[in-house]
Amino acid sequence: MKFFSLMLLALAFVLVLSACGNNSDGDTDEDGNWTGTITIWDGPRWAEEGDTSGEEGKGNQYFWLEGKIKEFEDANPGVKIELIQVPWAEMPDKLGVNIAGQSWPDIAPVDISGSAVSIDHIDQGVIESLDDLFTEEEKSDFYENALEAYTFDGKMYGIPNSLTVHSMLLNLELFEEAGVEAPENGEWTWEEFLEAAEKLTFDRDGDGTIDVYGFSTYILPGYYEAWPFFYINGGQPLSDDLSEFTFDSPEAIEAIQQLADLKLVNEAAPVSMGGADVGGTFQAWASEEQRTVAMQPWATWAITSAQTTYPTDFMVANYPTGTTGEPVTIGGVGGWTMFKQESEEKKKVVGEFMKFISTTDEQYLMSKSYGIFPARISAAEMNPFEDNEQMARAQEMSSQVVMLPRHPEWKKIDEIIQRELQLVFNGEKTAEEAMATAKPEVEALLGE
Repeated sequence: MKFFSLMLLALAFVLVLSACGNNSDGDTDEDGNWTGTITIWDGPRWAEEGDTSGEEGKGNQYFWLEGKIKEFEDANPGVKIELIQVPWAEMPDKLGVNIAGQSWPDIAPVDISGSAVSIDHIDQGVIESLDDLFTEEEKSDFYENALEAYTFDGKMYGIPNSLTVHSMLLNLELFEEAGVEAPENGEWTWEEFLEAAEKLTFDRDGDGTIDVYGFSTYILPGYYEAWPFFYINGGQPLSDDLSEFTFDSPEAIEAIQQLADLKLVNEAAPVSMGGADVGGTFQAWASEEQRTVAMQPWATWAITSAQTTYPTDFMVANYPTGTTGEPVTIGGVGGWTMFKQESEEKKKVVGEFMKFISTTDEQYLMSKSYGIFPARISAAEMNPFEDNEQMARAQEMSSQVVMLPRHPEWKKIDEIIQRELQLVFNGEKTAEEAMATAKPEVEALLGE
């Protein structure tokens, strides 16, 4: 009965939103001009300054897209664009339900935390290739790693509009208190980072107990602040063709173990390092009442938080480099995808609107207002963060971004790896033992 009830609910949801799909293709006149309704889903972004309306007083966080819709409709008589507001956390499940019911929207966003366009959706044949929308010259304006996140089998599936990165945040007050020099230009090697972490671990009040630690982070499925450390010697979780588990390579094992040993051997991190307490980890770095950790890696949101809610004297630095000598970080690429269209005429107009909201000027505005980095090089060259030193420094790291593996079973794979990583950081297994345990479980999923 429970299963039957769930199926009825899913069916009801599909029927309610069926009008949101592309089942109605509108009309095309003798000149090939299409008129009709386009449906776009989007999550909340930013509100106009001073607007305290809306949920929890956050204002209307859809006003930007609503304005662009009106502009496009005014310029294209007969075209109506319907915006469906969908909270980000609900987007994947709702898309899944609507895809199952073949009532998908015409346009849907890719959440920046989702890293890239969904290979699942490509395999299901429910999203369109957009190669015809862009010339090679136009494509060259996108950062290579942003375009790669929306490319599969040589085809472009979507328009990237934003990037986010993980970076190292250094509390300069603690550096000064410990008499430690911050890395010049935020660039350093693993050895330099390790030396700084050890010097930043000290007994503040002289009672014989360590009060401040050099570094900390957490390990949790779906979160990747620690992961760039695991890539610094050239390791990666899966092979390029996604057919093999490779976090058991010597390069990956060494990198994982040395970060765990920062706590287990060097004692330059608190016992809590490697746990799952996200909020507690951040508070230890940012809260004025605590500030017991000098260095932590975070996504871009933490920069804004440290500039506003938790005013902190800090700098943004690269992750340290390893044997490759090249800095690396992990990031996400937000953007737009077009769902399957039956009418070529409608597809053309849908594509025009997607390009309309993805121009250089719009990506510049989104960067300034939404606190992310543009996927277009031309927008980045407009210096959206010229008055924000920390965000500007993080933006420089956009070129260092590598994407997480885009395997359909990544969520399950990630849970296996993160479970084993927690055991490494707890000192219950070595990195080699943990990855040996993970390997057959992961490769069973890779073979499905």
